[in-house]
Amino acid sequence: MSEIANPSQRGRIDAIDLARFAALVAMAVYHFTWDLEFFGYVARGTTGQGGWRLFARAIASSFLFLAGVSLVLAHGREIRWRPFWTRWLQVAGGAAAITVATYFATPGSFVFFGILHEIAVASLVALLFLRLPWFVTALAAAAVLALPHFVALPALNTRWLAWIGLFERPPISNDFVPVFPWLGAVLLGVAAGRLATDHRLWDRLRGLNPRLARAAPLTWLGRHTLLFYLLHQPLLMAVVWLATQVAPPDLSARFQDDCRRQCLASQSEALCANYCGCAERELDARGIMDSVMAGAGEQSARDALEEVVRLCSFEALDPQ
Repeated sequence: MSEIANPSQRGRIDAIDLARFAALVAMAVYHFTWDLEFFGYVARGTTGQGGWRLFARAIASSFLFLAGVSLVLAHGREIRWRPFWTRWLQVAGGAAAITVATYFATPGSFVFFGILHEIAVASLVALLFLRLPWFVTALAAAAVLALPHFVALPALNTRWLAWIGLFERPPISNDFVPVFPWLGAVLLGVAAGRLATDHRLWDRLRGLNPRLARAAPLTWLGRHTLLFYLLHQPLLMAVVWLATQVAPPDLSARFQDDCRRQCLASQSEALCANYCGCAERELDARGIMDSVMAGAGEQSARDALEEVVRLCSFEALDPQ
């Protein structure tokens, strides 16, 4: 019974590593599309809505769920503190590196509490549940997932406290994974891991290892998720940036698409056509189109943009 209770003593499970690999591939697909949007090859807001938004949530949920399962596999019978803290410091260090890098790259939307930050915090909390019955942990997970739907506090809106997840308005960030409700996904992984341990499912999964031998390169990547996570996005962004040097995106088409989509939410087609045409001409004439499409970060560009909005709004309402 002790061997079953401590799955870490029985070797790796290739099926779990393949599941991690699948999550990595899905994440790379999403981030590559985000990069295409960032550099102007696809419409602004594409990855933040509809199916892409659900896709992103499914990816984050899978990573966090597998993190909970991995805690059970590594520390099922007792917490092995040295390996735990070694891994925790690697994750926390990766989280800090992402915060610093994104602060300089995109200061207005830097990642102050992304998925690695969540894994670091959730791993500490999940230690309290490793020895509890699986259904107790599952109930706790359900409570964590539900709480943000009932509690929203304005005092938690700031970046210093928004990471808790019980805010009234979410902060701006390129990757925001607060403790509530996402801790719930980790606890569900712990509950699933305990359930699998109780019913001796790990041995069944290990029985698949010989059949999965041909997938060894994929399982290797699944064992090095942190390295893949830290390296894939800089590499993908570099690839897309190189593409902009060879075949730059059509900023005019992107601007018209963004402008009309926002305008048509409240105005007529004719008025939006006049307004967006005027705005494009004025932005080009003032030489700030590139700055505006990049987010108009400089105060001078924002001031000029406000002037263009006023001018073109008046012209669109009175084209004569």
